[in-house]
Amino acid sequence: MPKLIASFQVDHTKIVPGIYVSRRDRVGDNWVTTFDIRMKRPNVEPAIHPNAMHTIEHIVATYLRNSKFKDHVVYWGPMGCLTGFYFITNTEHEIMPCEIEKLMRAAFKHMAAYRGEVPGATAVNCGNYLLHDLPMAKYEALRFLKQEWRFD
Repeated sequence: MPKLIASFQVDHTKIVPGIYVSRRDRVGDNWVTTFDIRMKRPNVEPAIHPNAMHTIEHIVATYLRNSKFKDHVVYWGPMGCLTGFYFITNTEHEIMPCEIEKLMRAAFKHMAAYRGEVPGATAVNCGNYLLHDLPMAKYEALRFLKQEWRFD
């Protein structure tokens, strides 16, 4: 049996909504940091529906890559367990979860208030363009914003 990777060694029975540092790597002069943006308690709350996850992915990724933080965004994408997202950054200094809080709150406020077409939700731009649910994505974003977040 291969050794479990670090993310599978985390006790998921203790995870609550919030922002967690999953890993931090020094790459040249920069820090590449993976944050877990956990929206749901694993194995306690129902997972986020895949259609809502996909919509949150599109809208928040677009928001992040157009924000003043855009030059530091490496990746924004869903966790396979559908309880949150991975956010990977590339910065010159070690960035802490509390530094990401303001950006995430702004991104999820944007998501909760979003009106219009989901960016990139066409057959030309997306591999599964019919897998979207804007009303449910807005609901999940608002629900996440109303919770108390833990930071680690």
